[in-house]
Amino acid sequence: MRELGIAKIIMEKRHEKGVTQDELAAYIGVSKASVSKWETGQSYPDITFLPQLAAFFNISIDCLIGYEPQMTKPDIKKLYYRLAADFSKRPFMDVYNECQEITRKYYCCFPLLYQMATLYMNHYTICTDQETQVHILEEIVELCQRVITESQDAFLAKDAMSMEALALLALQQPAKVFELFGDNLRPVQPEAELIAQAYLMLGNREKAIETMQISGYQNLLFLMSSSVQLIGMYTDQPVKAKEILKRALGVIDLFEMDYLHPNTTLGVYLSGASLACVNQEPDLAIEFLSRFVKGVCELDVIQLHGDQYFDKIDHWIDDVTLGKTAPRGETYIKSSILQMVTSNPAFETLHDHKEYQEIVRRLTEKLGGN
Repeated sequence: MRELGIAKIIMEKRHEKGVTQDELAAYIGVSKASVSKWETGQSYPDITFLPQLAAFFNISIDCLIGYEPQMTKPDIKKLYYRLAADFSKRPFMDVYNECQEITRKYYCCFPLLYQMATLYMNHYTICTDQETQVHILEEIVELCQRVITESQDAFLAKDAMSMEALALLALQQPAKVFELFGDNLRPVQPEAELIAQAYLMLGNREKAIETMQISGYQNLLFLMSSSVQLIGMYTDQPVKAKEILKRALGVIDLFEMDYLHPNTTLGVYLSGASLACVNQEPDLAIEFLSRFVKGVCELDVIQLHGDQYFDKIDHWIDDVTLGKTAPRGETYIKSSILQMVTSNPAFETLHDHKEYQEIVRRLTEKLGGN
């Protein structure tokens, strides 16, 4: 169990204030020997004395006992990536137990609780025990609900609702998603446009441009994600699915997304290959898988960044999101990418094709598979 830091703090604060043990003892109403024992760690002050001590030193009780309820953004980011890397190389339950200890320690640090929920969501499938997976998903829901109900940050609460919905879907509880959001989408509020106008009125043109670029970047990624889902939903209507795919490919080319955000384009190429297999078009499937391999082998699929069009967003990626590095450990990402092709039942009809076998070979060589 973590030791309280109260002994050191009482001594330091008493010296800063320039008072003796006798003077402090007289103020609190205890003996000098009691104060001496507090400062040497032989005993702790009675809980009823904590408000008096905190008031005497003009500090909070949390500060008096050495409790740190908050973490800074940089510290949260460092912790997240350290734990994400640990999930890739240490026993799952060891890392998970450490995560729970951190969560208990910083249970009032809502940005940390949200990132811990994100960490769990991105890595719970590594655990091979089905019952533990369910427990982790339920813990994600609990963490998000705490952020939603207790945090004063409206944007953080909104993000937590989305994370909770992901966990509920993984738990096969779709009805609860409707309880969160309702069953009808409301029109998107023009928050970015309003914020940009406010910046312009204040004479801050650069910040207004940055705001609109961030909004456009996010909407572009949402469009790609929606396209991938829609292609899958329309596999029984090939004409419709092909039209969605054609437009998604057009957006990829227009915004040069193979460079801008290759993680997103990989999903589109996989969807195109799967659709081609469903439509018994193996040559087209191989073509999409080749584009997928090129994206994996020739581009940095781990880093997030802007480009010449979105040239004001890198600071936002660093500051508001977890940063430029992807939210999963690199080893886990590589394993997942390889499985997208080698373990995808949609590609079973391609296993005898030499082009497909070459694709698997190149991926395995690039990603370090066995």
